[in-house]
Amino acid sequence: MIREEEVVGTIRAALEREARVNLHSHPIEVTFADGVVTISGEVGGIAAKKIALNLAAQPSPVSGIVDRLHVEPSERMEDGAVRDHVCNALTSEPAFRSYSVRAMVKQEMESVRSVNHERLLEVEVTEGIVILNGNAESISHKRLAGVLAWWVPGSRDVVNGIDLSSNMEENDDELVDLIRIVLEKDPLVNASQISVHSQDGVVTLDGAVATPNSKRAAESDVWYVLGVNGVVNQLVVLG
Repeated sequence: MIREEEVVGTIRAALEREARVNLHSHPIEVTFADGVVTISGEVGGIAAKKIALNLAAQPSPVSGIVDRLHVEPSERMEDGAVRDHVCNALTSEPAFRSYSVRAMVKQEMESVRSVNHERLLEVEVTEGIVILNGNAESISHKRLAGVLAWWVPGSRDVVNGIDLSSNMEENDDELVDLIRIVLEKDPLVNASQISVHSQDGVVTLDGAVATPNSKRAAESDVWYVLGVNGVVNQLVVLG
């Protein structure tokens, strides 16, 4: 029987080797019991979070993951401010024009906009963690809502519990289409210069960008999309 210390040691060694996780600047706690790894801490970005979770799931005895990793926000905000920013982003998004939006305020769900309760987005924020619920007409809309929540500077994590109106199968073509839409919405990115490909949720970015910041922003945007399992960033910086 593999001991707890061996599993934790294997995971920690993998995390140490991964430069994008950077345990020295952002320590991560790892525990293992009854087949389940619990991983907690605050990481420097969305890529570090998803990569760390993937590495923690690799050892063969691991049958489940408890995710308590959060992303260091670009700006510290009170929960009410994060909630308001998320609601504003959702109500301003043309794709959600036909959606009702509600928000949890002082333990009660309040209406932000009432349009169609068959298409409903609900927002709750606790310690910078955005929890999305409701019902969306497509997986693309669910993913877009999640990205908009991640883009709020004070977001530390996004738990996307939005249900779908129909059981649409996820596929790489749909994922690529949504990623292109997301890149076009990011003012830091010139989406026309970027080509996007996906194979089983591993997304490859090709093309040229003007600055290193644009390259980083494009990769982060892809990682924010629900269903992305990996990003191969082959963008070339022209500047």
